[in-house]
Amino acid sequence: MAQARTNPWLVLVVLTTGFFMILLDTTIVNVAIPAMSAGLNATLDEILWVLNAYILVYAVLLITAGRLGDLFGQRNLFAIGLAVFTLASALCGLAQNSWELVAARIVQGVGGALLTPQTLAILTSIFPPERRGAAFGIWGGVAGLATIAGPTLGGAIITYIDWRWIFFINVPVGIGALIATFAIVPDLRPGRRQGWDLVGVALATGGLFGIVFGLIEGQRYNWGQVGSYWVTIPEVIGAGVVLLVIFIVWEHFQTQPLVPLSLFEERNFSVANWIAAAISFGMLSMFLPVTIYLQSVRGFSALVAGLTFAPMSLMSMVTAPFAGRLADRIGGKYILLTGISLFTIGFGLVAFVAGPDSNWLTFLGPAIIAGAGMGMTFAPMTTVAMRNISPRMAGAASGVLNTTRQLGAAIGSAVIGAILQSQLATALHNQAVSHASQLPADFRDRFIAAFSSVASNGFQIGTGQNGAALPAGVPPAVAARVAALAHDVFVSAYIDAMKATLVVPIAFLALTALTTLLIKRRKRQAQPAAEVQDRELEAAAG
Repeated sequence: MAQARTNPWLVLVVLTTGFFMILLDTTIVNVAIPAMSAGLNATLDEILWVLNAYILVYAVLLITAGRLGDLFGQRNLFAIGLAVFTLASALCGLAQNSWELVAARIVQGVGGALLTPQTLAILTSIFPPERRGAAFGIWGGVAGLATIAGPTLGGAIITYIDWRWIFFINVPVGIGALIATFAIVPDLRPGRRQGWDLVGVALATGGLFGIVFGLIEGQRYNWGQVGSYWVTIPEVIGAGVVLLVIFIVWEHFQTQPLVPLSLFEERNFSVANWIAAAISFGMLSMFLPVTIYLQSVRGFSALVAGLTFAPMSLMSMVTAPFAGRLADRIGGKYILLTGISLFTIGFGLVAFVAGPDSNWLTFLGPAIIAGAGMGMTFAPMTTVAMRNISPRMAGAASGVLNTTRQLGAAIGSAVIGAILQSQLATALHNQAVSHASQLPADFRDRFIAAFSSVASNGFQIGTGQNGAALPAGVPPAVAARVAALAHDVFVSAYIDAMKATLVVPIAFLALTALTTLLIKRRKRQAQPAAEVQDRELEAAAG
């Protein structure tokens, strides 16, 4: 164990391996939804719960899991989470129907939540403050890579093997990482006072469940009544907010709180949490419309769509360690400002150049710029958040930081999904009116009505779809023309809607870049006493 303590970089490799698997699973499943639906003969609603169940459980349990690591040892919780996640991955691959898969995904979410907060907590304990930036740089590079690599890797597995292998691939990796955990990762005991805030756990869990459930399920229920239940989505979210407010008040009076509120007395930690949520909001807001554009408008396969932004992943991996080391030397404030600005510019260019005939070369330059920005974001953000956090509070701090990231992502998905749907309904109607003049007069009104009804009937986006049920009984001589115009309407409308929608996250990230100016600069380290004494003697002699 002493050797492990003198080789923190080996510990970092093990931690990032587990962390990569967890984050990858939040994105890799997206591209497998059609294949899983066909393979399990499941409805769209059932398959969407395969995605949402994992995100919901994962986000809700992060704060509690961070506290568990403080109490029972972060290596132990990391190992338990890794074991649970690996076993659940095998069960996901073996599932014979959608509800077996959903149940296994819930267990996966538990494992992921137990594991994730421990990574930053252990890194905070084994790396001194002046070297954490480099470690967080690699950690951040892995986070950025996992975010973007999911669609690429998932597309390749689905194309060349089978969707079940997006889960089976975790099993050998997880077993290897679990063995390495006990061989390499030290069993750290941060020494916090023992205690368990059960009321705090209940309030935090209930509050986060209400908010996250409402956000990820809001669009499905049209932000109204939840199925046959009397409760509505706004009421679910409102109840979650109320529970979190009660949780904060409760924690204020606890001697052994689940989340020490003193963490937020550190201004940099508070600012970094805001930035973490904002970045997750912005990134997910941007990736969602663009991924749909690549596959539905341009007709790219899942693999090609993923590879289109592979340069972003590669650039992020290259940049992140350097940004982390630079953050050790000069602090993370201006690196973070530059990183968020570059990512915003890169994705702004993506929105600007996206067109009906764009190919992967069109996006190469913007992807490289955005990747450089992403690589300069995660490491400084984490360094700023965790630099002044003591090891005994590292688990709680890590849990809070990861929870705010997940909440930002959930809010981004809900907000952008709603904006995109609204913009798309308007754009489809406008484009249908514009293109209808090319049809015989007898078919124009029905053509326009087919697209105008999309807003009330819901819109399913998929490769080969045009967003509307076209008029029936069209003569063969006109049918081909109608189909061609319908495709043109969909392509033009989606591009218009996407560009209008992306204004929101781009503007939001530009504002977030400015909030980095609130970060307090790191104090210069005190000179060694011997050096100070020598200088005083020289001054006296002079």
